[in-house]
Amino acid sequence: MRIVVAGSSGLIGTALVRDLRGAGHDVVRLVRCRPRAVDERTWDPPAGRIDDGALDGANAVVNLCGAGIGSRRWSHARKQMLLNSRVEPTEVLAAAVAERGVPVLVNASAVRYYGDTGDRESDESTPSGRGFLAALCRDWETATQRASDAGARVVRMRTGHVLSRCGGLLGTLRPLFTLLLGGRLGDGLQYMPWLHVADHVAAIRFVLEHDEISGAVNSCSPNPVTNREFTRALGRAMGRPAPWFVPGIALRVVVGEGAEEILFSQRTVPGVLAAHGFTFRYPVLADALEAALDR
Repeated sequence: MRIVVAGSSGLIGTALVRDLRGAGHDVVRLVRCRPRAVDERTWDPPAGRIDDGALDGANAVVNLCGAGIGSRRWSHARKQMLLNSRVEPTEVLAAAVAERGVPVLVNASAVRYYGDTGDRESDESTPSGRGFLAALCRDWETATQRASDAGARVVRMRTGHVLSRCGGLLGTLRPLFTLLLGGRLGDGLQYMPWLHVADHVAAIRFVLEHDEISGAVNSCSPNPVTNREFTRALGRAMGRPAPWFVPGIALRVVVGEGAEEILFSQRTVPGVLAAHGFTFRYPVLADALEAALDR
């Protein structure tokens, strides 16, 4: 297949491009600067422009664009930037898919779509929840509508915390645990949907190669854990004790509304992937951490 990837320079995009090429697919990367390689094409989401010919012959477009959520305080400007960095590029790509007859759009989203679900198991049939991130995900997914209306097969990948040696959640936590500053956040009872980056990349390729899959797809391990369990497992994997904890009230004081990213509980499972026979390479947290840390 000829696959066009937006957001190819990020943590997931870099791994995905490598995997797709290893599987024999032809990959075109959309970049916002002047092309410096033969596989690059320029696009400008704020201007709504994509290089002529960038989508020629494309069998699918994968959109991974979106600024990092992080743990910074969410000012109005910051929240608007998080929204714009997702919705605007998605609208541009969905329009291009519709206009140029590309049959498939795989678009990033997040399990934060479900809001705080406590200890109740949630799958793709669970309705959207409350909070800024849930609203952001709804807008993000709605931005694909033009592609759907044109008859494209649209897959919305709702992703959990991706574990990788190259950054992401472990990029934030690993230095703290190295300095013996690791610990649970809040009461530690909130569930964390997670998966190894290799499984996330494999899931994206899986939906690209299975025409019967469309709509929402949870990309997360079938074994979500609580923050307390995750903290203990990471401490064991790194050989570091994790005795500390940060009270929820302190997190809310420091990061404000952004505490929802840390304290919301989501016991999310990959219902669609399981129903279609996807096999996780790292379904168990200890194995995923060992592979991601690769010490």
